Amino acid sequence: MTYILGLSAYYHDSAAAILKNGEIVAAAQEERFTRIKGDSSFPAHAVNYCLQTAGITEHEIDHVVFYEHPLTHFERLTSIYHLSAPKSIKSYLQAFPAWLTNKLWTDQIINRELDRKGAVHCCDHHLSHAAAAFYPSPFEDAAIITIDGVGEWSTTTYGYGSGNKFNLLKEMRFPNSVGLLYSAFTYFTGFKINSGEYKLMGLAPYGKPRFVDIILKEIIHLEQDGSIQLNQRYFDYIGGLTMTNANFAELFEGPPRIPESPLTQREMDIAASIQAVLNIIVTKMALHVKEETQAKNLVLAGGVALNVVSSGILSSKQIFDSLWIQPAAGDAGSSLGAALWYWHSVLQQPRNIQKPDSMKGSFLGSDIPPTSTEDDEILKKLGASWIVLPDNELHKKIAELIASENVVGLARGRMEWGPRALGARSILGDARSSKMQSHMNLKIKFRESFRPFAPMVLAEDATSYFEIPEESPYMLFAYPVKEEHRIPLTPEQQKLWGIDLLNVPRSTIPAVTHVDYSARVQTIDKQRNPFVHGVISEFKKITGCSVIINTSFNVRGEPIVNTAEDAYRCFMATDIDYLVIGNRLLYRKEQKGTPLNDEERNKWLRRFDLD
Repeated sequence: MTYILGLSAYYHDSAAAILKNGEIVAAAQEERFTRIKGDSSFPAHAVNYCLQTAGITEHEIDHVVFYEHPLTHFERLTSIYHLSAPKSIKSYLQAFPAWLTNKLWTDQIINRELDRKGAVHCCDHHLSHAAAAFYPSPFEDAAIITIDGVGEWSTTTYGYGSGNKFNLLKEMRFPNSVGLLYSAFTYFTGFKINSGEYKLMGLAPYGKPRFVDIILKEIIHLEQDGSIQLNQRYFDYIGGLTMTNANFAELFEGPPRIPESPLTQREMDIAASIQAVLNIIVTKMALHVKEETQAKNLVLAGGVALNVVSSGILSSKQIFDSLWIQPAAGDAGSSLGAALWYWHSVLQQPRNIQKPDSMKGSFLGSDIPPTSTEDDEILKKLGASWIVLPDNELHKKIAELIASENVVGLARGRMEWGPRALGARSILGDARSSKMQSHMNLKIKFRESFRPFAPMVLAEDATSYFEIPEESPYMLFAYPVKEEHRIPLTPEQQKLWGIDLLNVPRSTIPAVTHVDYSARVQTIDKQRNPFVHGVISEFKKITGCSVIINTSFNVRGEPIVNTAEDAYRCFMATDIDYLVIGNRLLYRKEQKGTPLNDEERNKWLRRFDLD
């Protein structure tokens, strides 16, 4: 029996994953345990969870694999600081103490944390991404593209995999980076880098892409193969403390937006423009990789692979027959990729290709069982009261509650791996309700009103609602709502612009239809998610509709809930009407614990840094 522990840490989204003879046993991000969004510390809690799930101790781990080469990363930093001195002195003074006292000795720190002796193997950052994308995919062979901010030196790679082997054929190197380009615009529009990129994407449909020509003429040089060169005249991330500079601001009509200040049409137009440019870049890359590899299938990883708009366009264009994206496509997922790389590429073990894939629905995190004495005791101490229902009755009850415009929190089974809530730690609502988007954003999520919600749809009915060419079980593609479900704008509504479009119903499922008639679709099948499939099937019987809202079970700035206690505390601090924990059903108005007043709620919300 061979156990391999994969780790990512010390930058953002620390995580751990464990394999048993090549099978994925468990994987989790540290933030879910510590409740610190994007926690970058050593993933001690995630490691403990993985070991417990595998049923072993740290001394029974055969191989430990880290998701990048720290020395090569350090080489890049020293090279950049040297070339950009003296400008880089402030950045140097901020970064180097951590490297000299900590990060350069990653192998020793990992062994100390694990109380073990032995080698800590390192996998190149983009090899980790590529392995995470290719090895769990359902394809015998596939082209591979990885796109992120930066690894050691690589920022984008492509290659080809077959059986248990893959090779990366070409790379784009720092400082030229598609991920850093998108992050620069994230920063400039007032959102937080490494977490606010999805806000920029969600804001884009409210604007017009009037800055596209400026970006293509001044900011980047775009090659036919999708590679780019960034004009460093407009950036400050090489040795500086910000992403952009005054020259950038001059191009885009003023200084960066102050975080949390009101959004203007300028930010919406900037978002629309950089999203349009990203779509062009990613499409060109895919066309080039298709020509170079002649592969039928494509797999993707890296943070940019989480941009559902560009991925949805790739899927819809059908450049490749099939497209598969690692559900944890960012750096957290590289812990899994590093372990898989070592098993298949170093130990040269064969690959067991599974259908629909090897990710087990991405439900690889810690478990909330249907009932447990431990959870009962915790919930009673918090003042919780509940009834217990079997699965079939819960399906019907949840469906009835949603159909009556109640909001239901759902926390049961193993937690999701990756940034998307997929039905184990989700908040559910009625997609047919025109008021549900603003209600859930402002009263439950406590976040910006413009942000769209995702639809869950029965896999067998997905093509009835969306222009969807393939399944989307991990909520990684945006697809158009079908024409027959759209509500055309009236002449008066056609005159509206920007955020004024927010409250205009766009379809028969308005709560999950964005202003451009798109939706970030999650298809629900019996194999991966039998419980939620049962809920939506009952909802369909009641309403005739196969679509409900799914959003992550958390508030703004909070990691997705992990435990029964996390779920109950979030439930009591928000306006969620009902809560399901395992097979317990809790009604908000019947709880013995006192709901938080505004002052207490604000104090609780301040625990979480705004994203």
